[in-house]
Formats: sequence, C-alpha cells, structure tokens
Amino acid sequence: MSLGLTEFTLAEARDKLRAREVSAQELGEAHLSAIGSAKALNAFVVETAERARADAARSDARLAKGEGGILEGIPVAMKDLFCTEGVVSTAGSHILDGFRPTYESTVSANMWREGAVMLGKTNMDEFAMGSSNETSHYGPVRNPWRADGDNRDLVPGGSSGGSAAAVAAALCLGATGTDTGGSIRQPAAFTGTVGLKPTYGRCSRWGIVAFASSLDQAGPMTRSVRDSAIMLRAMAGYDQKDSTSVDVAVPDYEAALDRSVKGLRIGIPTEYRIDGTPAEIAALWDQGIAWLKDAGAEIVEVSLPHTKYALPAYYIVAPAEASSNLARYDGVRYGFREDRDDLTEMYEATRAAGFGAEVKRRILIGTYVLSAGYYDAYYLQAQKVRTLIAEDFKNAWDRVDALLTPTTPEAAFGIGEKNDDPVAMYLNDILTVPANMAGLPAMSVPAGLSARGLPLGLQVVGRAFDEETVLQVGRTLERAAGFDHRPTPWWRDQP
Repeated sequence: MSLGLTEFTLAEARDKLRAREVSAQELGEAHLSAIGSAKALNAFVVETAERARADAARSDARLAKGEGGILEGIPVAMKDLFCTEGVVSTAGSHILDGFRPTYESTVSANMWREGAVMLGKTNMDEFAMGSSNETSHYGPVRNPWRADGDNRDLVPGGSSGGSAAAVAAALCLGATGTDTGGSIRQPAAFTGTVGLKPTYGRCSRWGIVAFASSLDQAGPMTRSVRDSAIMLRAMAGYDQKDSTSVDVAVPDYEAALDRSVKGLRIGIPTEYRIDGTPAEIAALWDQGIAWLKDAGAEIVEVSLPHTKYALPAYYIVAPAEASSNLARYDGVRYGFREDRDDLTEMYEATRAAGFGAEVKRRILIGTYVLSAGYYDAYYLQAQKVRTLIAEDFKNAWDRVDALLTPTTPEAAFGIGEKNDDPVAMYLNDILTVPANMAGLPAMSVPAGLSARGLPLGLQVVGRAFDEETVLQVGRTLERAAGFDHRPTPWWRDQP
C-alpha cells in the first residue's frame, strides 16, 4: 500500500492530479488497498472497486486533455443514505437489504459530474438514527482513534460514523454525510476531522433516504477546511426535483478561506455553557475564543434563550417526521420481506424483523406525538418552540457575524457504553441540534485533544447561506490549532 498517496489532503491530491504528478488510477488503487487493510473498522458496507477503476481511468483521460471537474480523479466515499444507481443502497437497515436504486441522488450525481471517483458506500446508523454508529444492521463502526494506553474500541459518532472513520483513517480523501441533529459535526469531532452541515436547502435532498425531511441536510466530511470548501462546491446547487432546494448561487467557497477575520463579530452563546460540561471542553472553547480574538475578531456575548428547549423539541419533531417517512417500508415493492399469507401480517412481520430497536423506538414516539389528542400537546408545541429558536438566532445576527461553541459535550466513548440509556445517547446532540432546528450552516473543526488523547472539536455557526463566513472562521481556527494528530493505525490487516 502506498501510504503517501492516501496521506494527501483532497486539495493536495487535486493539485498533483492537475500537474500530472500522480494519476487518478494510482490514487484510486492506493485507497482501495487502504480499504482492504481496514476491515476491522467496518467503515464500508459496499466496496465498488471496479467502478472506482473505471471512474479513475475516465478521469485520467480528461486530465490528459487539460479538462476535468472540481473533483476530477478524487477518490470519495458515499454515505449509504445516498441512493446510487445500480449500487446497493440500504440506509444501514435490514429492511432495505439488496435494494439497488434505478436512479442517482442529486448530490452524488453532481459529484460524479465533477469527476469524483466512487470507492464505496459507508456504514451508518440505521436510517441515520443514532449518535454512535451502533444501530447499523451491519454492525458498529469502530473509531480509528483509541484513548492513550487503552485498547478498547470507541464509537466514531453517528449517524455518519462510517464516513468519519473512513476519512480519519485515510481510506478516502473525502466522504458525504448527512446531518439531521448533528450527524456530520458530532462524528467529525469524535474522529478529528472536519464536518460541514450546510444551510437547509443548499444541497438537494432528492435521492437521499429520508429521516426527518425538514431537518436532513447533506454535507462534506474531510481532513481540512479547504477540502470541505472544495467538496461543498461540487455537492451544492438548486434542484427542481426537491421542493425544499433553494435557488441561490453557489459561490467559490475556497476563495473565501484566506480572508482575515479581523473586524468580524463572533458571538459566544451564554446558554451553551452547560452545567456539568467537562473542564477540558470549556478550556478548549476558551482557547478558541482567544485564537479568534488574536486574529482580530471581536468577541461578543450573546443570548439564545430557547436553546434549552432545542433538544426536547427536536426529539418530538424528528421522530414524528420519521414515523411518516418510514411508513413506506412495507416489504411490498423493494427490499426485505417476511412472507405471510395475509397482507397485514406480512406488513407487520416485515417491519418487525426489518427495523432495528432504535428505529422502532423513534417510530413509536413519532406515531404517539402525531396521534389524536397528543398532536396539539406535543408536535404543535415543538414547532412553536422551533420558531422561537430560529428567532433567537435571527436576533443574534443583528449583533454578530458567526457563533463559536464546542461541538460535543464529551470526547468519543466506548462501544456499548450508552446502549442502555437512550437519553444519555441523545444528549450527545445537545450542542448541534439548535442549528438544525433553525436550518443554519455549521461546521466542526478539530481543535485539540482530550486528556486521554482523543480529538475534540469546535463548532462555528453562521447565517443562512453564509457558508463562506463559516469556512473563513473555521479556517482561522484550523490554522491556530495546528491540529495535525493522526490515529495510530492499529486496524491494519486485522480481521
């Protein structure tokens, strides 16, 4: 395996491909080899080696002519929530076993059009429901990182844990994720990678298996802020097939990266200083504030008074939408089926066997809050709270240009550690959910290590459709932090 070729950032690989210093086929083979020696991570559910070789050959032909798109020849991984034509797409669920879409998601189609090379589909929490990547039908993903002096397996975060692990372990140069309540940013923080959730409506949801339709948003997961800027430009764009897609121009995000933050006003939300936050998380946040202040930004304390209601409101809205979206999985048209003589019995048996415990839990919660007699008391109230949360952010933008917070309340935890306590698991999203409820862009940037040697992230939140400022602030934090730590590759050639 050529380690050098897998250690490039996406931007470095792009420049070397264009200069013809390396071929797309060499780059692809190096990453296929890396994937082959990383089975212990369980990051991929489908590998598409033949497709990757064909994609790379086409990229080399275009590059030889001086042509090529934004991601020409770049090996990427696709979260298994994105439907890919002719390639198994399961959303991490038994109920979609063997499903091969006859169509392509808009985001993946955009990336293939820009020359990306598809390595495979990454493992994920079933139907994106989870914060640890333990609910997948195909088993848990293992975090490439381990705590100092401790060989226990850790979670990579969820639901985009397979993508995060693949990027952190240098199995791909970038990967797609989706973020409903933090599912890009939280795993990015747990794996020492960069995760960007764009504004709701920036990337098309068409062809992405739905969890909660008013919250889901696709975004890039990479090893640097520059890589995320490059990848987002390829992913984003208006799509007539998605009624929630917004027709706004897609800027050259990379061009914004090196702008100074001098004069920018950075808000520090008082309500994010939560009782019981570990000292190392609070210290990292203070360090982030100091870095931005040293770079010339003005630090402003702001209040987001309805933050404390964001998580409970989210866990009403998201399951409600999930219970509606998942009603389509009945064993009739595609995927897994439990045959029975009676149609109703077939529905019941298929859904009972096809869905995992966490998905069933959320379907039950969602069905309950939408039921007669409870709709007004729960779902309607949660939507009112959501409006108030969005109003808090709107008021903050009168005073600041972006917000800085920690990404997660802790570092990665052990596999199985929180399985018996769903509420403790849900609390992992406490710092990320508000941005989803308001539809705002937010990014996690790796900024330091915990006392146990595990990655910690800082989160930047911006105005709607102002990913440029989010990336600009993220790049400033990245430079100041100088986070160049990498996990020790314990996973190589293990069964």
